[in-house]
Amino acid sequence: MKKLMIMVLTLGLLSCGASKTVRTAKHTLKGTWTLSNITYDRAGTYKIKLLDDASKDCFEGSSWQFIPNNNTGTYTINNSSCGIGERYFIFTIDEVDAQTGLYDFLLKPTDAKGKSETNQGFRIKLSSLTETTMQWQQTVMVGGSPFTISMNFVKS
Repeated sequence: MKKLMIMVLTLGLLSCGASKTVRTAKHTLKGTWTLSNITYDRAGTYKIKLLDDASKDCFEGSSWQFIPNNNTGTYTINNSSCGIGERYFIFTIDEVDAQTGLYDFLLKPTDAKGKSETNQGFRIKLSSLTETTMQWQQTVMVGGSPFTISMNFVKS
């Protein structure tokens, strides 16, 4: 009976861990990235405030640091015409479909101590991740139609 309980407990603990795909993604994500450019899926000029923080122009060229072992990170706005400085966040990667390798990336802004003032986060599709490039996509509604914002990163 004791061996059966140990086996059930062990299987339960193993099933709670992240999948191999998510662990691989976290390993690849680790390090410093630069948000090289932001594009939209349709032409036009849009005034969008990303992550309830700053405009597209402020985010382009920002530096991002990911620390997967504790799911934290920072990004630094480098554009001097914006509110420059370091911001903090916590993140998780959720595997959406093991067959396609698609992920959801959940990002919640925090203070330096990991506390969120609003307890709000952002669900972003981690649409592409390689050793040197990464793309996030976020779909929002504009005029009743879906509108996709793509954020393209390169590893520093």
